[in-house]
Amino acid sequence: MSDLEIRPSATHGRGVYATRSFAPGEVVECCPVLVVPAGQRVLLDQTLLYEYYFYWQGGAAAFALGYGSLYNHSHEPLARYRKDFDAGTIHIVAVRAVLPGVEITVDYTNGGTNPLWFAPAT
Repeated sequence: MSDLEIRPSATHGRGVYATRSFAPGEVVECCPVLVVPAGQRVLLDQTLLYEYYFYWQGGAAAFALGYGSLYNHSHEPLARYRKDFDAGTIHIVAVRAVLPGVEITVDYTNGGTNPLWFAPAT
């Protein structure tokens, strides 16, 4: 993950930053996921971890490893996430040019089609 680093973020405490440029369409990170079965997900909803998982097949929860669960939300993101259920991964893909030193954000509402499950800082 030398192309990325975690640093303090004005958006939400800490964020994922590029250490090199990424072109639109380029995979920023391929994150394996740790899947928590649907029956156990309700327990997560009562903890801080609620804000860090992705909804997965069958009502399960998936934690994106690497930096995957740490990208901050923005309605004007530099990247998007793409779930691959068969491979058990989430890809973070640049949607605009990303320059070194810039925080990489994603839109967790998927263009407004999904509600946010957390309160964004800004």
